Amino acid sequence: MTRKVLVIGLGLIGGSIALALQKAPETKIIGYDMDTQTREHAKTLNIVHEIVTDPQAVAADVDIIIFGTPVNATLAWMEQLKSWPLKNKVIATDTGSTKKLIMQKASELRELGITFIGGHPMAGSHKSGVLAAKAHLFENAYYMLTPLAGEEIVHMAKLESLLKFTHAKVVSVSASEHDHMTAVVSHFPHVIAASLVHQLGEENGEYPMTRSLAAGGFRDVTRIASSNPVLWRDITLQNREELLTQLEGWEKEMTRIKELLTDGSSQAIENYFSVAKELRDELPISAGAMYTPFDLYVDVPDYPGVISEVTGLLADEAISITNLRIVESREDVFGILVISFQSENDRERAAACIQQRANFETYIS
Repeated sequence: MTRKVLVIGLGLIGGSIALALQKAPETKIIGYDMDTQTREHAKTLNIVHEIVTDPQAVAADVDIIIFGTPVNATLAWMEQLKSWPLKNKVIATDTGSTKKLIMQKASELRELGITFIGGHPMAGSHKSGVLAAKAHLFENAYYMLTPLAGEEIVHMAKLESLLKFTHAKVVSVSASEHDHMTAVVSHFPHVIAASLVHQLGEENGEYPMTRSLAAGGFRDVTRIASSNPVLWRDITLQNREELLTQLEGWEKEMTRIKELLTDGSSQAIENYFSVAKELRDELPISAGAMYTPFDLYVDVPDYPGVISEVTGLLADEAISITNLRIVESREDVFGILVISFQSENDRERAAACIQQRANFETYIS
């Protein structure tokens, strides 16, 4: 019996999920997007097996509904879901970056007998839209599920059995745990990055050359400030309580630093940086790439031999590398393979070699 999956929203995330799930046996992927051009692209590129212009018309025949839409749009779709004709055991899920509001709405659906399990694949790209969709986008990324308390095991198993074809690491947490953790490692760092860029902007008047010097570490720390401002407006508003908590902690930390600077104790300041270094060095390299000036990110699929394939190509061109690492967490990361070189020229030669001979996309942070 063919399992039918309806994906609503065919941007980078929704499109990539649709592509990945096509690997599941006896599964038909049906897609919908409000944008006509996106639907046309999805059809032309075979992002889905079938495109529809009215998702409600096919809702009664699908087993799983996936909302690949921003949280605000997902909330609106969930409200519509209340009046749709649905299969008795249908499961709905989403892909949004915040979960509390989503799961509050999910409680309303549960009262109507509709199963909704929150979802968040922590993967992304500097590109957006259906044209950027990749079947391997979620490989080795964390895929967070946030079921309501008491969710039936059979429903979780049904969803997980499908999501395993994304090759992501599926884990389950509560909505509050999810929003707290993502605030710490993702949402609040975006706020800090944006604030640092604003502070740099204030320097333009009196010290215009400062902007020209903002390379290396500054660019690395603030790279995420280049993300979609509309997306981050919504995330910030939706998770503002957690962000306010993080901001309070940050203000305390800044007060602590101010006291260190006021006291002027060289040993205390050294200890401060030493502890920070120890904590930073203990982070898994796979989840937070260490920056070097000549890093090249390579967006490669995860299959046996792919690393030796890339390094073999570089060896053929006599291009030396200084470091090689796999980045397992894909959120805000351009690829899963990061190669470091001795010079900018080596990096440029490597990028040209990989793009021409392997057709893998390469990026520079």
